[in-house]
Amino acid sequence: MIPNFEPGKWFAQCVGIDIAKSTFTACLCMYEFDMGCSTAPVVFNNNKTGFNQFVKWSRKEALKGHPLRYLMEPTGVYYEQLAYHLSKLGLDVCVVLPNKAREFAKYEGILTKTDDMDAYTLGMMGCLDKRLKRWSPPSPIFRELRQMTRFVADINKVKTELRNHLESLTNSETAEKSIVKHYNKLIDEIDKQLAANEKAIREKVKQETGLAERIDHVVTIKGIGFMTVITVLAETNGFALINNRKQLTRYAGLDVPAHQSGPVDPKRHISKQGNVHIRTALYFPAIVSTQFNPQMKDFYTRLCQKNPQSKMVGVTATMRKLLLLIYSLWKSGEEYDPKRDNPLCAKTKERG
Repeated sequence: MIPNFEPGKWFAQCVGIDIAKSTFTACLCMYEFDMGCSTAPVVFNNNKTGFNQFVKWSRKEALKGHPLRYLMEPTGVYYEQLAYHLSKLGLDVCVVLPNKAREFAKYEGILTKTDDMDAYTLGMMGCLDKRLKRWSPPSPIFRELRQMTRFVADINKVKTELRNHLESLTNSETAEKSIVKHYNKLIDEIDKQLAANEKAIREKVKQETGLAERIDHVVTIKGIGFMTVITVLAETNGFALINNRKQLTRYAGLDVPAHQSGPVDPKRHISKQGNVHIRTALYFPAIVSTQFNPQMKDFYTRLCQKNPQSKMVGVTATMRKLLLLIYSLWKSGEEYDPKRDNPLCAKTKERG
């Protein structure tokens, strides 16, 4: 503790946790007004033994009689076991999106990027940010759907590679018939597995009360299919961690950071620092929407007229618009009505 540091009404303490695959780094921070202190960062194994050692360490180091918070980022799937472990013990666990931690570090002037510094930054953030909400384990249905939709994405990549190899082989001077046959059998088997997986997804959705009906409302958007909606819901846990549209676009990596300074206003791009699975799921629906959805087609055409050298700008903006539209309809429980301006959907209109 800091000498003469007397914890009072505004005292806060938080353990910042930086997760890696096999280990995690923890740092306990204590703060009140402009006074603060922290422990040296400690590394634990990312397994059950490490979890128990970590909890014992944190309770020993923390000041007794004051609330203790644990803060981490959703690093892939490697944070989940620790988050579940702490939650089962009834501890105050918070999981913040990476962009929030980056913004906090930037505001505090923290430029160093190491595991130790990341743990310290998260610990400080947990002490100072009173808006953080307690983490609740994802709904089992969305956790299972996420695994199933990611299987679809992964196996489709394999299928694309096989098709490319097959096309190359069949266009060569001489193609060995047995190898062509093997490729075709593999592709057929993948199609069967994909069909079986989608059937299992639909059956699982029907088992959850009210879920199928809400999804049916969202898929009234022309160009958006069942699997696209399921992927977005699975990756956002039914939008449980999302509080507003700005946060959603950042989570998906579809936000466009501005770097304008004086007369210099460089060409802007999406950050691509969010969930790649959501962006992948929205890409083809966006292209389809620009052709068959009149509202999206008009929106895309206007953007292409302003950016004739890069039609990808229009596609990306359409992806973002579709994502926000899915979010609005999911929250409102309404169907998409292209003949009227839905008050919720109107907020998703993009500036040209």
